[in-house]
Amino acid sequence: GKVTEWNAKASSLLGYSKEEAMGKHLVQRFITEEFKHSVEEVLKGALIGRETANFEFPMFSKHGQRLDLLLNATTRRGPNGEVIGVIGVGQDITRIREIAGEQARVADDLSRLIETANAPIFGVNDHGMVTEWNLKAAEISGFSKSEAMGKNLVQNFIQPENRKSVDDVLRNALTGRET
Repeated sequence: GKVTEWNAKASSLLGYSKEEAMGKHLVQRFITEEFKHSVEEVLKGALIGRETANFEFPMFSKHGQRLDLLLNATTRRGPNGEVIGVIGVGQDITRIREIAGEQARVADDLSRLIETANAPIFGVNDHGMVTEWNLKAAEISGFSKSEAMGKNLVQNFIQPENRKSVDDVLRNALTGRET
């Protein structure tokens, strides 16, 4: 498990020079405690020909910065086909994880905003079926979210005399026309 290759990207990303990394035990020196076992298993697997793709784990740089990495590990073979080590190709996915986390927080905030708005908010799909029904819509209509979801909005919740005009508004909205 000793480092035999350490490229410039690994140096710039992790802050360890090639000289600092070469010959050091990869798992013991560079992997966080909680992932030592699983990374060791990935490396052992590669030594017997079992490749691993898209294995995610954190590492800390020399300066203590946490990095989320995506690892692909494959068997390294010598000129006669014998196993001589493992080649690990890592990709820094830290920023991707940060963006995904922020998107999830925004989606959660928007969902709470819709659900607790003081105006009725509903959503329909391109077939007119209810896909969203907030608390105010339930309060005003008398139909709970579970009773409304998946039902045709116009046919089930709009008065007969208003169905055509509401259907026209929804169809225009679904095709991107102003209503």
